[in-house]
Parts: sequence; C-alpha cells; structure tokens
Amino acid sequence: MIKLKEGDTYVVAQETGEIGGTGSGIFQRDTRWLSVWRWNLGTVSQLASKGSADELFQYLAHVNNHKVQTIGIERQLRVLGDGVIDQLLITNTSADDQTLTIWLDLEADFRDVFMIWAQKALDAATPIVDVQTPSTRTFTRRASDGVVSTLEIAFQPPLQEKIWTLKLAPGESREIHVRAQIQHSGLPIEDTANRASLPDKADFLARNALALQSPDWQTAYDQAVVDLRTLLLPTRFGPYPAAGLPNFVNFFGRDALITSMMIGPQNADISQSILRFLAHHQGTRIDPFREEEPGKILHEIRRGELSRTGAVPFGRYYGSVDSTALFIMALGHYVRETGDAGLAVELHSNWSKALAWLVNCQTSEGLIRFKPSGSGLTVQSWKDSHDSMNHADGSPASAPLAVAEVQGYAYAAFIAASDLFALAGDSENANVCKERAARLRDNFHALFWLPELNTYAMALDAGDRPLRVHSSDPGHLLWCGIVPDDIAPILVASLFQPECWTGWGLRTLGSGEKRYNPVSYHNGSVWPHDTALFGAGLARYGFKDEVQLVAEGLVSLALNMPGNSLPELVAGFARTPTRPPIAYTHACAPQAWAAAGLIMMTRLASAR
Repeated sequence: MIKLKEGDTYVVAQETGEIGGTGSGIFQRDTRWLSVWRWNLGTVSQLASKGSADELFQYLAHVNNHKVQTIGIERQLRVLGDGVIDQLLITNTSADDQTLTIWLDLEADFRDVFMIWAQKALDAATPIVDVQTPSTRTFTRRASDGVVSTLEIAFQPPLQEKIWTLKLAPGESREIHVRAQIQHSGLPIEDTANRASLPDKADFLARNALALQSPDWQTAYDQAVVDLRTLLLPTRFGPYPAAGLPNFVNFFGRDALITSMMIGPQNADISQSILRFLAHHQGTRIDPFREEEPGKILHEIRRGELSRTGAVPFGRYYGSVDSTALFIMALGHYVRETGDAGLAVELHSNWSKALAWLVNCQTSEGLIRFKPSGSGLTVQSWKDSHDSMNHADGSPASAPLAVAEVQGYAYAAFIAASDLFALAGDSENANVCKERAARLRDNFHALFWLPELNTYAMALDAGDRPLRVHSSDPGHLLWCGIVPDDIAPILVASLFQPECWTGWGLRTLGSGEKRYNPVSYHNGSVWPHDTALFGAGLARYGFKDEVQLVAEGLVSLALNMPGNSLPELVAGFARTPTRPPIAYTHACAPQAWAAAGLIMMTRLASAR
C-alpha cells in the first residue's frame, strides 16, 4: 500500500496509485471521505511510481505496437491538510494527432473508521447528498450529531458529459487539475480554532540533521526524521505526533509521551505540545465508560462520528494504566534535557494531580495495577491486545494486573516528581517522592525477579502469581533505572539470548514460551520502539557495545522495509543472512515511536 499524509488528511492507495478496495481511501479525522478515486486513462503501462511523505509521483505511458510511447502521462498526487490535489500532465510524444478520453471514478464514503472495521453502512437517516456540475462535484452529509461535512471536488478544465476528451497535436501537452477539499461546520470549537502551523519541512530536516559516516545509517536516520514530520498533527498547542499510518492517525497519550522522550531537545516544540495537549485533556471526573478519573492522563482521542456521539468511548478515552506516570516522566525528562523550568511551573497543577492519581493507585506494596471497566481495552499496558498477558502454561492472567514496565514507569515518575518538587523549592515533598521510589524499587525486585529465568516476571496476576515467561518488558525496566546495578548484567544477558533477541530486535514474548507466535501482535513479534527503549536502557547502564548492536539491528530492519520506514512491528523470526524480515500484515508504517526510536538509537550509537 502507498500511504501519504499531511496534517489531518491522509491517503491510503493501492500500489497502482488507485484508491478502491480494502483499506484504501482518502481519510481525515477518523473518517474515510472517499472510498474510490480511480483514473481511467485507457490501456497504459506504469513506468515509474514513487510515494514519499505527502506526495505520489507516477509516470504512465500509452505505447504502440512497436512498444514506442505515443502519449506520456505524468501524475502528481499531493496531500494537503484539508484534502488532496491530483494533477495530470498529458503529452503527445508521437508524430501523429492523438485523442484520449479520460474520466475519474469517485465514490464518497463518509464512514467512521469503526464502521469500516465493523463493516457497517451509514445510517440511512443521514444520507450523502451528491451535486455535480461541469466544474465541481460536491458531497455533503449531516452526521447524527449535527456536524455537517462537505467534500468539494473541483475540476480544471471543466468536464464535458462527465469526461475529458483531449485532442493533442504532436508535441502538445495538456493539464488536468483536480482538487478535493474537506470542510466541516459544527465541530467543537477547540477542535478547529487557532491551530498552530506544522513545522516547515526543510527547517524540520535541518534542525534534526546528523552527519553519519555510514551511508546506510544516514539513509535510515533521514527517513525516520521524514516519518516523524509526516505524522505530525496540528493542534492549538502545537504539533502533535499521530501514532501511526493508517490505523492510528489521532492523539494517543502513551505513544506520544514515549516519542517525546526519544526525539531530543532539537524537537522541544513537539514535546511542549504533547505535554500541554495532555494536560488540557487531563481527567477531571469519575466516568467508567471513558475510564476517566481525576488526574488521569488520557489514552486516546478520536474524532469520528461514533466517538463524538459516544457510541464508542474513544472520543476521549483514559484506558491506559501507564500514561499518567509517563506524563510525569516526560515532563521531568523535558526539564532535564532543555533546562526549561518554565513549563514545569506552567503545568504544576497538572503534574501534581497526575502524581496524586498515581499515589492513590498504589497498593500496599506500592504497585500500580489496573482492572478495566469493560467499556474499552481489557489490557491497559502497552501490550494492549486482549491475549497478551498469559502464564507460562498459556492460561490467561486474571485482573487486576500489575505489569512489570508500569512499575518501572511509576518508579521513574516518582524520581521525576522529586526533581520537580526540588526545582520548586519543596524539599519535603521531594523527599517523600524519593522514599516512594525507593520503596517501590525494593518491593518490585522482591516480587518480580525470577532467578531461575534470570529475568523479571512480565506481570503479577490478581492473586500475585508471577507470569514466569521471557518477554521484552524488562528492557523498559533498564530504561527506567529500576533495575539494581548488580542485576543489570544478568538481565541484559538474558534478553540477548536467542529466545529473546532476533537480530532485528527483541521478541515481545520468548520463542520458547507456550503462547509464542512469531506473527502475532504481542506474543512474539518485534516492535522497534520496544527494542529502542531496551537500547536506551543499555546506554543508561553503560553497555556500550550492546547499544551498537541494538542500533545496528534497527537500522538494518529499516533498510529492509519499503521506503526505509520502520513499521509498527514485524514478525519475530530470527534474522539470517538469507531471510528478510517478515512483515506483520496490519502493521502501521510509518509509526511515530518507531521513527523516534531509530532517531534516538542512532544518536546514542553515534555519540560513542
């Protein structure tokens, strides 16, 4: 699939460049506006096709019986924040007059992505109105919540009987220009007002520039920077990274916060935007449907009709056990990295409320657990598929669960809060947070360490039974600093054993485990961001050679991917000289924290 994006709008097209068929479309705000956008150009040969960031270029040719081009067609499809522009340059390269008939097949959809995934049609009570003139075609629909959306398609030159008939003299060129523009009325004012512009592309590449000795590493790094820029969404707080194309082009808490801690001080504006956006949407009340609680940081915001009307809880959904700790971590990381204490002062009320939520969640041992309400996600840590938490015998673990890396995040959050209190001159609360961190660190090791496996349990179930499996979660613990110094070498050796390390990255679940499946979402696949956090943990504990190994694995994985973009995940097969990485069929690419992870690891490796 070809995936293009700029701002709120993105395009998913077939490799031919056509839109039509499963998963393809022109999308914006969790809605597919057009399900078919297909040029009819006669019998053509595709001689070139390249999609990158927000633009697709194609060259198509009509050829005669002697395989000589008669008509050449250059196509440039460009995505804008509010729609797309599609241009054709048609040139007669033959010595004779040529006539070409062209038309553009269009089908409007206006369906929420949740409707598409559930294969549900639009409500007949809210139809699409289609009005066509020679110069325009306009689709309009009033959604069930009263929001009116308009898709206007402008044709230049105008159509004649719904087609273009071009008569071209030898050497003559003609252009066809089509623009599709999406407009809304009735959306919440905060969703549309005063949104900041996205960073200029050239400026963004310049500020992230890194000169590397290896051309291959340079290619992978530069593409990761392009991918990060591509995924940015405009908000009134500044640029915010969407989680990934094509399934998660919206606002996620966990993904964005981890991304913010990977992308460096050169992207401080993005980190500021993430923190301000999440602070603005911080939980204020008890709402089991949205899993909202006072002080809690959200999991995601979706903007489609079903989310806006409350048919699904994801319009503003808080079903993450870890986003709140990550918020405090990310703010502390931002202040340490940039020296900008002003943001901590500005968000003092928010991080204080987040800390209060975290403290209130702690068990008598200081652990953070979750038990879902039933409205949304059943697993609320980062491995959030329903079947990711299992015992060694394959049986599912019962909630409330205490997941390993969540305790690491909480530990790091208490350390960050201590630093933030100290910065504010509050030594008493700074010491309290340090004590909480120390107690959690000691209890965590006592409860989770599995000496027979030389690793930490992936989680504790409702009965405090550890999940005695090899997993990638302990890599996050190194990143958070909760692992005792004398245990770190033992843990690192465990994570690099063949059961866990593929050569491309860490398996989410060890290959010897009963539930291992290399082509699964979280039970043996390799996630680049997961591996990158392990790499950052290695750097924290001084494992310099191993940092190089992780960085090389991620760079090589990127170079084996279409367009050199790191995907959300790949299958967990071992790397061999003759086997390429195996794709996971529904993986997003690009993915924000995958791109950010490669940026971080390349910088860590090059700083050696």
